[in-house]
Amino acid sequence: MLHPIPYLSFNGNCAEAMRFYERALGGKLELLMRNADSPVAAQTPKEHADRIIHARLALPGGGALYAGDCPPQMKYTGIHGVGLTLNFDTVAQAAVVFNALADGGTVSMALQPMFWANIFGMLNDKFGTPWIINGELKADYGK
Repeated sequence: MLHPIPYLSFNGNCAEAMRFYERALGGKLELLMRNADSPVAAQTPKEHADRIIHARLALPGGGALYAGDCPPQMKYTGIHGVGLTLNFDTVAQAAVVFNALADGGTVSMALQPMFWANIFGMLNDKFGTPWIINGELKADYGK
């Protein structure tokens, strides 16, 4: 079975973002590779040496989140047209993660009951990543 893995792009703050997600999501940061430590170090401009070329966060339940800082030859435009959805078995689990991700971010829809889940909310975290949080999906939705 395929499991798409989100790959987030940042503008020099990937390491900070991934450490934040490690804490907020209860994951384990397995890789945080700087350009300077990669096989392409010699081709990387010195001002990008400390930027992250690849990060891997293992999530509870077997999921993953990948990320990196925008390559020097590309213009960083932020994250557009996608939201990362997390489904939790309980309202309490959903609320804990929602509040952790909302710290320093912007809540666009506070946690509230919805017809597909006992609790639902949306936010952009302090790094600009959009999140959609569901707690206790109802039987006919999303499982």
